[in-house]
Amino acid sequence: MQDDGPEGPDGLRVCFDDQRVVSDAGVILIATLAQRLGVEALALGLVRLRHDRPGAANAGRKVMAVICAMVLGADSINDTGVLRAGRTGRLLGGWIPAPSTLGTFLRAFTFGHVRQLDKLQGQALERAWKAGAGPGDGRLVIDVDSFVGEVCGDHKQGAAYGYTRLLGYHPILATRADTREALHIRLRKGSANTQRGIGRFCDELIARVDRAGATGVKLLRADSGFWNTKVFERLQAAGWQYSIGVDRTSGRSVCESSWRLGEKASIKGASSRDVGSGRKLEIWRGGPAGATSRMRCSSSASRPWRFARSLMMTSDAASRNPASSPCW
Repeated sequence: MQDDGPEGPDGLRVCFDDQRVVSDAGVILIATLAQRLGVEALALGLVRLRHDRPGAANAGRKVMAVICAMVLGADSINDTGVLRAGRTGRLLGGWIPAPSTLGTFLRAFTFGHVRQLDKLQGQALERAWKAGAGPGDGRLVIDVDSFVGEVCGDHKQGAAYGYTRLLGYHPILATRADTREALHIRLRKGSANTQRGIGRFCDELIARVDRAGATGVKLLRADSGFWNTKVFERLQAAGWQYSIGVDRTSGRSVCESSWRLGEKASIKGASSRDVGSGRKLEIWRGGPAGATSRMRCSSSASRPWRFARSLMMTSDAASRNPASSPCW
């Protein structure tokens, strides 16, 4: 407030004029972790742009700048300027590229360079898990799902309208259930079907987790959008357990008399049916009050999917473990 200025709220002005101020000092935690894992050095060795491409120099530093900016909430190239505010650049150490420089760098990417970043993620995961962050020989639960990432520009490559009627991308993502860390991700165009590329995605996910050193029981969970017998076969061949949703229409062909109540007390309110090939089809009950008591194992009883909260296809081992229960 100035004595010779207006009185009241109109005379109040908030500003920072100290160049030593760091608005996002928490980024030092991410930067320290990346330094310990050697992410910048990995990026420098793996991300290779031709020398005649604009922005090819200092790839490792530019990748780290993009990572730190995304951690701070940047969702566009212009937003990466947050790293140059105040003393944030000095906090991170070294040269911080301008948003225009990062834009030139990213626009030089092809699909092959995206795969190089994918390899970078896999090797960083291996280093982190070998340093003690991995599950070791413990149980590993992985959730696979897709989402629609909306975009504003209609000239973005791959942006299209999908089932949500929103313009954007439709990536598929695998996360670790207990820590929520991203284990694998694949970007797809916005109009892609939910199952598109799920087979190869699972192959790459299985190989990545094995290379990272997870030796215990592994369980994959997904919703009915990923119902696919080839996925079941891939997971079973790799020794993985799975619990994947079933489309409601797929359960209508199953006669009520063929269902039985779950024998294990840990699977409360569930019915299951052995469908062969080491798989079980389960009904997780929900819906109106008293629905469970009306779902009896007889041909005259009401059909179980009428009040089912979800239908799940599970491997035999997963159906015996309460951790395989639906998480959505």
